[in-house]
Amino acid sequence: MNQTFEFTLDGRVIRAERGQSIMQAADGAGVYIPRLCDVEGLEPEGSCRVCTVKVNGRFAAACTQPAEAGAVVESETAEINHHRRMLVQMLFHEGNHLCPICEASGNCELQAMAYRLGIHQPTRFPYLQPVRPMDASHPDIMLDYNRCIRCGRCIRASADVDGKHIFDFVGRGINKQIGIDADYLAETAASLDDLTFSPGLCPVGCILRKGQGFATPIGQRRFDQEPIGSDIERKREEPA
Repeated sequence: MNQTFEFTLDGRVIRAERGQSIMQAADGAGVYIPRLCDVEGLEPEGSCRVCTVKVNGRFAAACTQPAEAGAVVESETAEINHHRRMLVQMLFHEGNHLCPICEASGNCELQAMAYRLGIHQPTRFPYLQPVRPMDASHPDIMLDYNRCIRCGRCIRASADVDGKHIFDFVGRGINKQIGIDADYLAETAASLDDLTFSPGLCPVGCILRKGQGFATPIGQRRFDQEPIGSDIERKREEPA
């Protein structure tokens, strides 16, 4: 039985394997689909919706939607990128993202996604300016809940990989936030050895390693030289 098939993504023929999501197949072909909650090594959950594409005319999350033979997938269209910009803009306005003074600036996926989508200035949404706590109780790790975008990466990493279940969502609706299984992080089993606290797992500046802020000079940070997604797009340039 042939385990490979083809579908089209923005008119490009993409070869996929049975069981792959649209995003996995696109990544393998060197075609980047924007995403924030998805990261390599964790099970996708399709919560941020930035990776939304149209599959045969219907919206779906590319990270969880299985690739299908003959499907017609749209991603880089004016309509879909408009929705992506709206989602990212709302994340900036819902939290407190002070990019010029944030330790994660230059390495932040939210900031990099905004640049990739052409967001360079305030938008029509109001700034909610929530007042959220900071937790500096742990000797090695600090949590700044003001910058959390509720991607859930820390929840999945801590539960599925580290086996500690330190994080989970609390509250509902606009009050939904990340919580921990104790009053303070220092009272949990959190360790720098956990995948949850490894560099790049948190896409923004919510999880920070103490003593390492601003360690990389401007110009040498993760997204200083190239846009987010360039690592995937380079696959198209490399020989098979």
